Amino acid sequence: MNIKTELDVALTNDDATTLQNSKPVIAKPTKKRSSAKAKNTADHNVQMPSHLYDTIVVGAGISGIAAAVKLNKVGYDNYIVIEKADRVGGAWRENTYPGCGCDVPSALYSFSFAPSYKWSHLFAKQPEILSYLEDVTEQFDLQQKIEFNNELINAKWDEDKHLWQLETQKGTYQAKTVIFSTGPITEPSMPKLKGIETFKGEMFHSARWNHDCDLSAKRIAVIGTGASAIQFVPQIQPLASELIIFQRTAPWVLPKPDFPLGEKGKLLVEKIPAIQQKWRGAVASSLNMINFGLRNPKFLEPVNFLSRKLLSWQIPDRQLLKNATPNFSIGCKRLLFANNYYPALQADNTHLIPYGLVEVQGNTVIAANGERHDVDVIIWGTGFEVSHPSIGKRVSNAQGQLLADLWKDSSPEAFLGTSIEGVPNAFLVLGPNILVYDSFIGIAEAQLDYIVSALMKMKSLKFIRFEIKKEVVRKHNFKLQKQLQTTVFNSGGCKSYYLDAHGRNFAAWPWSLAKLKQQLKEMNLQHYDIVH
Repeated sequence: MNIKTELDVALTNDDATTLQNSKPVIAKPTKKRSSAKAKNTADHNVQMPSHLYDTIVVGAGISGIAAAVKLNKVGYDNYIVIEKADRVGGAWRENTYPGCGCDVPSALYSFSFAPSYKWSHLFAKQPEILSYLEDVTEQFDLQQKIEFNNELINAKWDEDKHLWQLETQKGTYQAKTVIFSTGPITEPSMPKLKGIETFKGEMFHSARWNHDCDLSAKRIAVIGTGASAIQFVPQIQPLASELIIFQRTAPWVLPKPDFPLGEKGKLLVEKIPAIQQKWRGAVASSLNMINFGLRNPKFLEPVNFLSRKLLSWQIPDRQLLKNATPNFSIGCKRLLFANNYYPALQADNTHLIPYGLVEVQGNTVIAANGERHDVDVIIWGTGFEVSHPSIGKRVSNAQGQLLADLWKDSSPEAFLGTSIEGVPNAFLVLGPNILVYDSFIGIAEAQLDYIVSALMKMKSLKFIRFEIKKEVVRKHNFKLQKQLQTTVFNSGGCKSYYLDAHGRNFAAWPWSLAKLKQQLKEMNLQHYDIVH
């Protein structure tokens, strides 16, 4: 590959104007340090490696893998990926609960550059997705770029040197830029309840499933009825002697159009790639229609009516139907799909409590309505800390302020979910207000196209510092929040994880996926303060 040609990015008129108007600043030279073998020590007192990376990617989940592939494709090779675990996978490595799978069809929940013919079902299961990510890593020879068992401890910007200093498990690293690709669903949300420390049985979160815990003939309390719970509840219900489900708000659970593809089907897709391309396009078109409805709730009214009718056919018991019927418009919370959840609710050993858990007294769990049950196991299906991303606890801005401290009384905001105010030379993948009902993989790929274009411009145009302009972030988020007010997320009558404690929607993108991808096509230097 001709590296010089690949990195030779032409200036647009806007880029040229921006660079002409930017103030030249000469960076202080970086002192060379003697290299040392990285050691995993408790106090992290390791000598700083002498190598200066152009980019360090943090996390080897779907976003980190895609970042590595796209960087390699353009000949941008002075980078590494650091990963806290001993294998790739991110959320698909961490979530191993029974029944774990994707709610986006497999054809779309795969990289555009690595289609797979191995999916056993229309909707892939967790083991298959993890295997797919490992296959892609091997296919594109990414292992040599990934440092496993190397967790980020903190990342700080050095204004004098215009560099990032990353303290990790294996020492301190320097980089001109950083891509934080740790994802939005990494830190399990654990409610703080009175008396929880008095519980004597087994207790774990669905994202940290305890496979050594034998659930056979146990009295099990499940807390929460979100995306994870509707998948694992049907799997554990036949095992339990009694299954108590605490539900603060009933979710919409629609039929899942899933079916096995079979060996003949997989062989056909392998031999005729056009089938998967058409399949992928059909799925994308279907999801675009769903997104249109989410942005225009009046078009969801017939869907609400039909969904309530369908629910009444699925649950004949009047009281259970009342407890399982959502009191908000479909789409206000995340759309859920399952064919076995409602049957599990109607099993003889299942008891649905339409209230949250408020207290634990020894092995007795107490609901908000005062109902009490003795249980042996508590499983938390309470989701993730999406409004306060865990990466914020490890990253400081240019003023030395920890992002988590800035976000603690609100929620994060960014430009195109990618660039954060006050955080130079850095990008966030799958950041605030970028989610549409589509594949996380597709959204991450679009963001990474934007990020790679920025890194290429930085190399070609030889600037050393860039930071999103404050007014760009403010204007973008003002328009975004105004547009969100008419979407089902904000007007559908629910309190979802899309909304922070103040009712601000920090997660959803209020326009079409096509508009998002168009805006992420290329970095516009006029949106940034540039130093060269």
